[in-house]
Amino acid sequence: MTRHAGDTGLSLRCVACGTARAATLLYRCPACGGILEVERPRPVSGRWRRGDFVSDAVTLGEGETPLRQVPPALLAPDFHGNLFLKDETRNPSGSFKDRLVAAALTRALEMGATGIVSASSGNAGAAAACYAANAGVPAIVCCPEATPHGKLAQILAYGAALERVPGHYGNSFARAMALAGEKGYVNLTTTYLNPYGVDALRLVGQEIAEDLSGDTPDWIVIPTSSGPLVKGVHQGFADRGGAMPKLVAAQSEGCAPIARAFVEGSAEVRPWENPKTIASGISDPLTTYPFEGSHTLALVRDSGGQGVALADDAIRAAMHDLARRAGLFAEPTGAASLAAARRLFADGAIAATDTIVCIVTGHGFKDFAAFADSGAGP
Repeated sequence: MTRHAGDTGLSLRCVACGTARAATLLYRCPACGGILEVERPRPVSGRWRRGDFVSDAVTLGEGETPLRQVPPALLAPDFHGNLFLKDETRNPSGSFKDRLVAAALTRALEMGATGIVSASSGNAGAAAACYAANAGVPAIVCCPEATPHGKLAQILAYGAALERVPGHYGNSFARAMALAGEKGYVNLTTTYLNPYGVDALRLVGQEIAEDLSGDTPDWIVIPTSSGPLVKGVHQGFADRGGAMPKLVAAQSEGCAPIARAFVEGSAEVRPWENPKTIASGISDPLTTYPFEGSHTLALVRDSGGQGVALADDAIRAAMHDLARRAGLFAEPTGAASLAAARRLFADGAIAATDTIVCIVTGHGFKDFAAFADSGAGP
């Protein structure tokens, strides 16, 4: 029988104060307001499976996405190492957010949820709407008014109630929190807020390690907003023991709170002022929860990695090249990983013989306008 997140042995632990709590529906530590993470016993096999996090009633086949090796020249003409793309566009709604939502919804339904709410810059909202439709529960999605129309169309197609909130993502986050309280719905927002969703992302790190036959790549480059995917990759490799790859938090110059703190040598991330970037999926200024960015930054530093901020033009170029030279149609956020790897190679941080994994987090159909604006359109 397939196991899932309702199995016994789970608990919650605060990453700030260390307090352990029962695995109930909590979003923050009641003692200090810190981030909660799931603690679970290791499987006897040492290998996590989708069914450890997601029930058969909820899954749509998310995860186990391909790791493709592509010609090293896609990075740079003088790069001679190994370049891999972890293609998260293959998930059911087109982004890695399906992994978080499937796990969080599984747990929500086990706790008797009658509906869900999600704040989203687009991808998490599409995932929430998609999985809620499959499970037969209502969903409300709160998105910034500037969310790309492709993402909004997806949310509406799946039948969710959509609220377009003025201003940046932080306003949508606040609105979703309020709605969850008013409606009694479970909040599936995919920052670090829902620990059960974040927990399932350890599979990403595990999958990369397994697809490389247990070898550890030198670098894994990750488009980063608040950073749960960085946590998932870090956790997946930590679960296995041995070497940890250098993790790169790739952000846009128009919204780079984590990269800024890295460059400044600060342990604390400050909220970003006036975010503006074509990469909507990483346009979170961390207004009310900068401590989430600080947690991600600590993981990046622990791995020996870096925080990198990219110009929109560099992201556009990477998006264009992924489509034309690797057959991978990515939205701007997804292409930020390749742009960051190119930047680090040009700066001399990545060596010519290194092994690099770029995680491509979202499909290009999410934002057709950005594709046309890149100069790659007809």
